[in-house]
Amino acid sequence: MPLLARSVLTPLHIDVRRGAVADLGAILADGRISSGGDVAVVVGPGQGAQIAELIRPSLRSADVFTVSGGTLDAADDLGGKLRARSYDAVVGIGGGKTIDVAKYAATRRGLPMVSVATSLANDGIASPVASLITDGIKGSYGVHIPIGVIVDLDFVESGPDRHNRAGIGDVISNISALADWELSRQVRGEPVDGLAASLSRAGAEAVLNHPGDMSDDAFVIVLAEALISSGLAMAVDGTSRPCSGGCHEIMHAVDSLFPGTASHGELAGLGALFCTWLRGDLRRFGEMSACLARHGLPRLPAEVALTDDQFIEAVQFAPRTRPDRYTILEHLALSPTETRERLADYAGAIRDQLG
Repeated sequence: MPLLARSVLTPLHIDVRRGAVADLGAILADGRISSGGDVAVVVGPGQGAQIAELIRPSLRSADVFTVSGGTLDAADDLGGKLRARSYDAVVGIGGGKTIDVAKYAATRRGLPMVSVATSLANDGIASPVASLITDGIKGSYGVHIPIGVIVDLDFVESGPDRHNRAGIGDVISNISALADWELSRQVRGEPVDGLAASLSRAGAEAVLNHPGDMSDDAFVIVLAEALISSGLAMAVDGTSRPCSGGCHEIMHAVDSLFPGTASHGELAGLGALFCTWLRGDLRRFGEMSACLARHGLPRLPAEVALTDDQFIEAVQFAPRTRPDRYTILEHLALSPTETRERLADYAGAIRDQLG
């Protein structure tokens, strides 16, 4: 008998709105995740005290744990604390580092995890991946997809604007990642999952073409839903392929060679724009460049405090960050001199847009 359908793991509950953190107890009960509030709430050091105070009235039975650093050690330490008693779920509230620590610890303890995002810096809020630092190097670890994903627009609005805008770069980079995936299919016969590609593309196109900005709730909701769709795309395919190509290879290379330069989303957007230029897709290059500029995101190495020499070094190193992945970088296999020439042309094209 032919296989007529497939099962796809997705969150049971998705909620993007204002006041979500204050209503967390009701959300967990309505979603049949925890009727009594016996959950482990994981917060970061920044807004942790404020969040703990806000949720206490609706989650009196919850234990609150504060984590910091986004490290594997922090996740292992949290996992040990989760053994103290029986919990219905782990609720990670905060930015990407806090949520990734909570995802990893929950997975290792076999507990469902609810992701409550207070910033929109990247697509990790709903992905089956935790990015954690060990021995100074950031690694990616497979985890269970969150059982619930909640975005509180009040906290997003009050958070650092630069962090939230970075999520735009991460979403836009999907366009380049999908082009790399299609290139790999044409050259190496790599299968492309149509559902995963559709989820990834839909969110990216929605953000790319939306006229609003971070001051507009309608745009922020579209961005949040696009980041969630990216996480679902990765869950569908079982890899980060729908959202990660040469763009993320460059991002990981910069992180390795020049740590602390810029955020994940900022570097992903810059890497995606450069890869699109290398691909020769001038229409897409123009659309993506205009979007990044409209939202004040970097398009040139100097805008993330990198010299041309450093950016060229990162592009040369980039394929080593994902040895099994085939992208425009592996396809062209540019020498340092050729990369310098392409970078000069790229910078000239951006200056022409400014002029």
